[in-house]
This record gives sequence, structure tokens and C-alpha cells, in this order.
Amino acid sequence: MEGVTMYLFWLSTVAMGAGMFYFWLQRRTVATQYQSVMTVAGIICAVAAFHYWRMSGIYLEGVASLFDDKGQRIAGATITQFPTAYRYIDWLITVPLLVLEIPLLLNMGKKGAGLFRTLVAASIVMLVTAWVAEESPTGGSQWWTWYIVSCLAWFYIVFVLYTKATAAMASAPPSIQESIKTLRLFVLIGWTIYPVGFLMALAGENGESWREVCYNIADVINKVFFGLVCYQGVKGLQESKSHAAHA
Repeated sequence: MEGVTMYLFWLSTVAMGAGMFYFWLQRRTVATQYQSVMTVAGIICAVAAFHYWRMSGIYLEGVASLFDDKGQRIAGATITQFPTAYRYIDWLITVPLLVLEIPLLLNMGKKGAGLFRTLVAASIVMLVTAWVAEESPTGGSQWWTWYIVSCLAWFYIVFVLYTKATAAMASAPPSIQESIKTLRLFVLIGWTIYPVGFLMALAGENGESWREVCYNIADVINKVFFGLVCYQGVKGLQESKSHAAHA
């Protein structure tokens, strides 16, 4: 199990790094008003790539502690060191940037400030309470209480995206509307992997390693593919304008 988790850390690091370069290289291929969308997508992946590089090292150190000097597995040894702090530091930086992508895609300017503040506030509540839960005794009352509070904050984010964001996108071009709809599904469905991963800590000896697997998969989906959906929306808008101009 530890080997699978370790390789997923490395794979995630490479995926984030590739996403960073891709989004920044594509920045000049989109309309000026949407270049900030690609810049932010690249920053998200850049921050995540650095943190995943560090988290890979921490997890590798934890795996190494399972073996003695002769390379033999120590009976009963389990990993006690997980990169939890680095992961939440990463999320506290990247999740607000992820939700910033929505008002940027909608090209709302100052009108999007209220939507952005609401989403950021809810995401910070979600992450801070989840972090408190992670640091609480697994399965205890405090662990469950903060976990539920974090989930409620996530549900509120979904609610805002399906109400305020829906109203704001009514006048947006069709390709942008489609991208926003897909991004909402990422938050509604893709983010589900996180609370499920959190619960993996209850799954016995390898539970915490399974939790890391879930988190790593979710991060690649919700950061790299999130940016790809944004790129598809702005490129689709340009292509539709190009076709209209040649019609």
C-alpha cells in the first residue's frame, strides 16, 4: 500500500508541474481579458507542484521508518508521519484561487468581488475546520463535529455556485456557460473525494495511506482538470467568434 501511495505522490507532483507549464504557455493564445484565467490556473498548479514535491519527501521518510538498517520490514511498524500540515497550507492557498477562476471566467470585474469574497470565506471555513478535525483524535467527538462543520461549509459553496453564479452566468457566452456548469460539477462531485478520503482514516492499519491516495487523486482532478475546463471555455469562445467572422 505504501508503494502505491508513494508513486501517486510523485505522479501528482509531475502532473501539477506539467499543468503549470501548459497553462502559462497557453496564456498568450487566449483573448486578453481571459489571460488572467490562465495565469491563475498556472499559479494553482505551481503552488501545488512545490507542495507535492515536499509532501513526497515527507511521506518517503515515513515509509523509510518502516524498515531497519538492513532493509527488513520492522514487525508492527506503521507510518506516523504524514504531510498533513503541508497539504492544508497548499489548500489554503490554492482553493481560494480555484474559486477565483469562476468570476474571472465570467469576466465580472469589480462586480465579481462579492461572489469571490463569499466563496473564499466559505472555503476558508471548510479548510480550517477540516484541519482541526484532522488534528483531533480519529473517530472522536471533536473529529466528527469539525468534519461535519467542514462538510456544511462545502455544501454552502455548492449552494452559492448554483444560485449566485448561475444568475451571473445568464449573460455569458455559451462556451463560458458550459465551462461554469462543468466547474460546478467539479465542486459538487469532484470535491466529494475529499470527505470520503477523510473517512479513510477509519479504515484500519492502511487507512491513512488510503486517505492520502484519495487526496492525491482529487487534487489532480480538481486542479489540473479544473484549469483545462477553463481553457476549453475561453478557447471555445474565440473559435466561435472566429467562425462568426468568417461566416
